[in-house]
Amino acid sequence: MSGATPATYEWLCREFTDATDVTWLYACFIRGLSPEAALQRIGVTPGPLGDSGFGVAAYGADDGAVLIECGWAGIIYDRADLLSVGTVAASVFATIKNDGFAYCVDGDLITTFDLYSYPYRSGSDPDRLQADVEALGMGVDGELPDFPSDVVCRALALAERVTGVHLSPVRYAGPALIGPTDHLDPYR
Repeated sequence: MSGATPATYEWLCREFTDATDVTWLYACFIRGLSPEAALQRIGVTPGPLGDSGFGVAAYGADDGAVLIECGWAGIIYDRADLLSVGTVAASVFATIKNDGFAYCVDGDLITTFDLYSYPYRSGSDPDRLQADVEALGMGVDGELPDFPSDVVCRALALAERVTGVHLSPVRYAGPALIGPTDHLDPYR
């Protein structure tokens, strides 16, 4: 579908990496959905963010939409299956405490793995993305001498490759639909 490389998303990783070099990012690529439809599927209504400041920004992208979460509740990662109904979705997250990748097709979790632990993947067809994972150098067999420093960029490139959805810096800098997620907070 796509020949995205880690360099394709260096700009996005920089945007969500703090002064201590820690990336805090939740992103989900969904093929064939508009930003409005993507928000509706996960129960987010466009509007101002609540008191917590947590929410989701939905960007129009080539061939679909990309959701980026403001906060660390994992709403879009945990709902990738809902977003994939009738289509495909790939979600990536990275925080100081955890990270992950999930690929869903028509509501089914095909594969999921920690970004630094691909050999321990699971899902209904966990090996489906192996060729792209290998092409991106993501440690298929767990035998890499060192983990790549750009593993989040690699995961974002994988999300584009498997969904065909591309988020450009221009689209990201443009208008986005934003809505609060306080009512969806899994920690309440």
